[in-house]
Amino acid sequence: MSFSERIKKDWYKYLVAALFSIQALVFLIFREDSYLQIHDNLDLFMAHYRMLKVNDLWFAHNAEAPILHGISRDLFGSEFLLYNIPYEFMDGVWPYLVGYAFKIAIGFFFFRLLMKDIYGERFETYKPVITVTAAAFSMIPVFPTYGIAFTSVPLIVFLLRRIYLDKDAPVRKRILLYLGVFCYPFVSYFSYHGFFILCYMCVAVVILWIRDRKFPKGIFLSIVILSLGYIAFEYRLFGAMLLTDTVTIRTTMYHGDATLGESFKYAFEEFVNASFHSEDSHTYVVLGAVLIGIVLINAMHIKKREIKRIPTDPVNLIMLWIVFNVLNFGLYQFAPYRHILETLVPPLTGFEFARTAYFNTFLWYVELMLVCIRLYDTSRPAAKRIANIAVVCAVIVVMFVPQVYNDFYYTCYNQAYKIIKNKETSTVNFGEFYSADLFEDIKKDIGYNGEWSAAYGMHPAVLNYNGIATVDGYLGMYSEEYKEEWQKVERPAFEGSPSLKSYFDGWGARVSLYSGSDENTYAPLRELEISDTRLLVDMEELMSLDLRYIFSRIEISNADEIGLERIGIYNNENSPYTIYVYGL
Repeated sequence: MSFSERIKKDWYKYLVAALFSIQALVFLIFREDSYLQIHDNLDLFMAHYRMLKVNDLWFAHNAEAPILHGISRDLFGSEFLLYNIPYEFMDGVWPYLVGYAFKIAIGFFFFRLLMKDIYGERFETYKPVITVTAAAFSMIPVFPTYGIAFTSVPLIVFLLRRIYLDKDAPVRKRILLYLGVFCYPFVSYFSYHGFFILCYMCVAVVILWIRDRKFPKGIFLSIVILSLGYIAFEYRLFGAMLLTDTVTIRTTMYHGDATLGESFKYAFEEFVNASFHSEDSHTYVVLGAVLIGIVLINAMHIKKREIKRIPTDPVNLIMLWIVFNVLNFGLYQFAPYRHILETLVPPLTGFEFARTAYFNTFLWYVELMLVCIRLYDTSRPAAKRIANIAVVCAVIVVMFVPQVYNDFYYTCYNQAYKIIKNKETSTVNFGEFYSADLFEDIKKDIGYNGEWSAAYGMHPAVLNYNGIATVDGYLGMYSEEYKEEWQKVERPAFEGSPSLKSYFDGWGARVSLYSGSDENTYAPLRELEISDTRLLVDMEELMSLDLRYIFSRIEISNADEIGLERIGIYNNENSPYTIYVYGL
């Protein structure tokens, strides 16, 4: 076979290999100069995980983490999740990049495995569209910390499918399948996916029981086993949720008070665009291809007078599932609906039941694949080419169209901008955001020894990452009592910052020193331009938290007035920051 013939036959293999290689090459070249999403990413989990490592807390029990004036280590990530393990042993940007690679590898391998199991011998016929779709799914730019949880969904579907179908399999094989179900939480996350997977499994038990007229013992047993798996792998989370009387900020978070009409609008927007943490790039190619395909498929059913096939067609069933997920997402903004859910499961008050929409990242790409397989089944060369073009466009969009967590795109864009324009962009890269060398110099100069500190003009995560204990920080679950304490600290600032007051009162996860003039004082920009350089806080309340240092990117104009002593001004050539250190 000639080279051109091999290319024509295996084009999809070369395409996927090229795309994966380009991604790997970019991150291996730029490493800490990569431009990684900061919001809800570098300002959150990356700093937490580094903090746990620096303070030897990953495996600690009955211990406090040096954030928010000391809170339980149990409120942070489990040491028994695949994504977290590299952070326990690696430094710098490497654990982030390893987690990124895990997410792609798991999504690609298990998507193909599931489809090979479903299609059997026909898998070889459909391999081009399945392989390229698997690549697109694996690279979806979703929330990085739980990216593996998103792309591992095909694995649990595969395990449950085999348990259901292999009723007469040898005992050893069934034990291995159940063991796989138990260990699945190693690559999942209860709060994002696990709770809903268990709910879907309960629905599946009812449906299969009615359809087969026989109780599906295997799926029911899997519910028990999977539940035990989540408890085992995320024992800290379950202890924090269920075994403590501490009232957390989850109970007072504002989840929206939309009208019923607005809720349906939010559902439609979610259907078209996907929400913040699960932006999967389906809007640009997948959505249109799937909707056109569904219309044509059902039109053919009608034309052939096969009306009975419409309700059972997999393409229609998957779409109904997608619609259910987005309706639940939208209705969760409707208070009466949300209160029903919280009444049914009181311990989960404040839990984001709207996260059913996160499963649509998988379902949209399944739909795309199903539509393209129908085109393959027509045996028309033109239809096959259209299917191939659709999946190629989908994977190109995933990789090269900007989405919130598309770190590959933003790294390429910012590095290209620097070369073409011969100047820096306004944002900062991984190494600059944390500026580890600069903070090591500062700590040595001031003789820092674990004193409680706070950040101003930057995210507290910068201090957390660099081994500095903070009274501020970013965390989605801590005591309501501490939130109320911080409201007292920030009372002077909130008097002139109505939007920031509303933001903190209704959310509360970002505990920061806020501006007294409604300005964003923690924007991670290369040049932070603030018009009001005062620090407005209740110093008596702040001092009650044992605060010793304030690390600030802003030269505080009223430092003398509020009793702050400037200890020093620090910068270095590797950091865009100038840090003013104040002592109390």
